Amino acid sequence: MQLKLKEVETKKQLKTFIYLPEKLHKGHKNWVPPIYQDEWAYFNPKKNKALTYSDTVMFLAEMDDQVVGRIMGIINHRYNQARKEKAARFGYLESIQDFEVVSALLDRIEQWAKEKGMIRIIGPYGFSDQDPEGFLIKGFENRATITTYYNFDWLPEMVERKGYSKDIDYFVYKINVPKKIPEVYSRVAKRILGKGKFQLVEFKKRKELKPWVRPILSLMNETYLESNIYGYAPLDEKEMDGLAKKYLPVLDPKFIKVVLKEGQPVAFVIGIPDMTEGLQKARGRLFPLGFIHVLRARKKTKQLDLLLGAIKKEYRGMGLDALMAMSMLSSARAAGFEIIDTHHEMESNVKVRSEMERLGGQVYKIYRVYQKSLI
Repeated sequence: MQLKLKEVETKKQLKTFIYLPEKLHKGHKNWVPPIYQDEWAYFNPKKNKALTYSDTVMFLAEMDDQVVGRIMGIINHRYNQARKEKAARFGYLESIQDFEVVSALLDRIEQWAKEKGMIRIIGPYGFSDQDPEGFLIKGFENRATITTYYNFDWLPEMVERKGYSKDIDYFVYKINVPKKIPEVYSRVAKRILGKGKFQLVEFKKRKELKPWVRPILSLMNETYLESNIYGYAPLDEKEMDGLAKKYLPVLDPKFIKVVLKEGQPVAFVIGIPDMTEGLQKARGRLFPLGFIHVLRARKKTKQLDLLLGAIKKEYRGMGLDALMAMSMLSSARAAGFEIIDTHHEMESNVKVRSEMERLGGQVYKIYRVYQKSLI
């Protein structure tokens, strides 16, 4: 069997690249397909601005005229310039269970990165931490959540055989929604709001969110950069609008909490009802009827997934996290949710992790980003 690698250059090849995981993960019960219209936009320079300031390359692996693997290489110049790094990224690695295929795909991306002058490579990672990041290394018995990888359990071991080592782990906590809001949260929230310095904003309709998109994401830019959030690349206004366009249709306003000081956002948290069962039934295709499965899944799910959150540096340690937690738990309980998935938390983020554990959260998934020197 002869293995060939082909660079993705045509729309037909891109289609193969996008839909290959669906073929490889057929019958893999916890794998969740992406929303395919979002995938097409992601790889379109006219719709994904990150493609205009990044170098990218994509390859398909073929064996006996069958496509058996894929990979993408990324060099985010905006990120590298801001962090003074020469780092490439590999992402979207999929393969049959064959080390030769995985090895060839990684070798080709490493070669490409060296030719571009890079001295280090990390992955799996996209353009920023808004994209799927890290291979699952613990929790394979649990279904994937939105914007996360769900890889086969043998893939991380194959990557390690290629000389890759751990760069960072992300922990995901499962929190049972309490029947009663913890007294300490209620007490802290009452104290904060009683002083009148901060205002908690909650939403009922999706249209109420639109004026807050850029202020909230600008706060994310500020806090994630100063906190040196791993892999984060700042968004410009066009990218903010693109992110909003992608997620606003599936967000439930009840699970977005914003704290204001003098009319400006200083903290926020965003949750989303788990809709992955619907995506599985829709096979990632919203039209013509797939969106019905997604809407039904959102209504019947008992799980709330946290997506994003931040607190302005000078207001940390003042109880704003408890204020937002109280509001989010109250909304989750009122909606009948039983479980909260915290999404990715950096292992080094001890403060946030301790807060999750104080709520009784248990680590039920771990994701790992790998790194390798190219020198």
